[in-house]
Amino acid sequence: MTVAAPTMLGTRTGGLSELRRRLLFVLFALLVYRIGTHIPVPGINPDQLRNLFDANQGGILDVFNMFSGGALERMSILALGVMPYITSSIIMNLLTMMYPTLNQLRKEGQAGRRKITKYTRYGTLLIACIQGTALTGTLAGQGLAFNAGWDFYFAAIVTLVTGALFMMWLGEQINERGVGNGISLLIFSGIVSGFPGAVGQSIEAARQGDINIVALIAVAAIGIAIVGFVVFVESGQRRIMINYAKRQQGRRMYQPQSHPLPFKINMAGVIPAIFASSLLLAPASMAQWFGQAPGMTWLQDIALVLSPGQPLYILLFAAGIIFFSFFYTALMRDPKEIADDLKRQGAYIPGIRPGRQTADYLDDVITRLTFFGSIYVTVVCLLPEFMVVFFNVTMQLGGTALLIVVVVSMDFMSQVQEHMMSSQYAKLMEKSNLRSYGRGGRSTAGGRRGRGVNAPRRR
Repeated sequence: MTVAAPTMLGTRTGGLSELRRRLLFVLFALLVYRIGTHIPVPGINPDQLRNLFDANQGGILDVFNMFSGGALERMSILALGVMPYITSSIIMNLLTMMYPTLNQLRKEGQAGRRKITKYTRYGTLLIACIQGTALTGTLAGQGLAFNAGWDFYFAAIVTLVTGALFMMWLGEQINERGVGNGISLLIFSGIVSGFPGAVGQSIEAARQGDINIVALIAVAAIGIAIVGFVVFVESGQRRIMINYAKRQQGRRMYQPQSHPLPFKINMAGVIPAIFASSLLLAPASMAQWFGQAPGMTWLQDIALVLSPGQPLYILLFAAGIIFFSFFYTALMRDPKEIADDLKRQGAYIPGIRPGRQTADYLDDVITRLTFFGSIYVTVVCLLPEFMVVFFNVTMQLGGTALLIVVVVSMDFMSQVQEHMMSSQYAKLMEKSNLRSYGRGGRSTAGGRRGRGVNAPRRR
């Protein structure tokens, strides 16, 4: 036992130091991202840019600026944000479902996923080039550049595309060396950075009489209730009991066991809200950027119709959330694959035959859960839109931002707890092995001393 104490202490210290390094890397990456949002694109006139955003408050620019963490408002080198990467991921997921070749790559394990990731990166580069060129043309057409020459076009396009690729790389580094989903944490950081300003603007508007103080308090109370509702639903699970048959492994016989198979109500998380927002932001932003060209004013009408709060925007946003909820859940949770895995492990659901019947049963459960989960995400994301109309107040932060902040926070905390539990589990296993080794050594030595080789065993 004199050797076990420092070993266990080293395991505990090693596990916590690994978690500390990962958390410090996440903080460092978010700090780099926030610094990058304040570095402007060369050649931009800040006064003209400020006037443009003041004239378009409450429109599609505010939503795009929220997802970019204020980088678009400052026209920084990270103005495109993670939207090119998200759009490329959406397109790649759709192509994976449509083409069997890409679907087979997804099932080939790590090597296939690396190829899909490579294709997603190429798509991100292509989309970033298109969006960077369109944004640069809009900046020059709106008179936001000091000198709209070829040097400005070259510098701005290269800077914006490089910033989008850097955001993609930073998110992947957080996935590999940090804790949590990198892209979600970057979006979370950008949204949270706007919280103090939004709260300050609301309080200032109430102080000046632009907003009714009672309505503002009611909106705050409803917002807190929505946060509690989101936490309650995200913590809920549908557990299906799985029985494992008695099996023999080597000389050891394992008795039948039962374990729950958990399914969350919202298995897609915040992905449907992000994907739906991205698909609506892409055509609306393109229409607003290219709408300044001669003969293209009809694109401004499209951008106006797809602005937040408009009926068509609400309808398409709700339809997009429901579609991506079913699409992403079907992509990540295949009932046939789950049923095949259970059958290979000798597990079964009581009263359900393994194989096809198990897959049909799981498909029915997942479909019902996804339906209620999509309705829940739609209500949470659209409720602030109706609150704006009912209370006649201006909300800087919508339901999508609130949902992303709460869900990403819960996912981040759960992954931190998993890292801590894994380190504690390793410590307990090492402690158990040391004790078993000590007892085995003493009993073996004692047996050799007390009995001969041919001595009969004690009953």
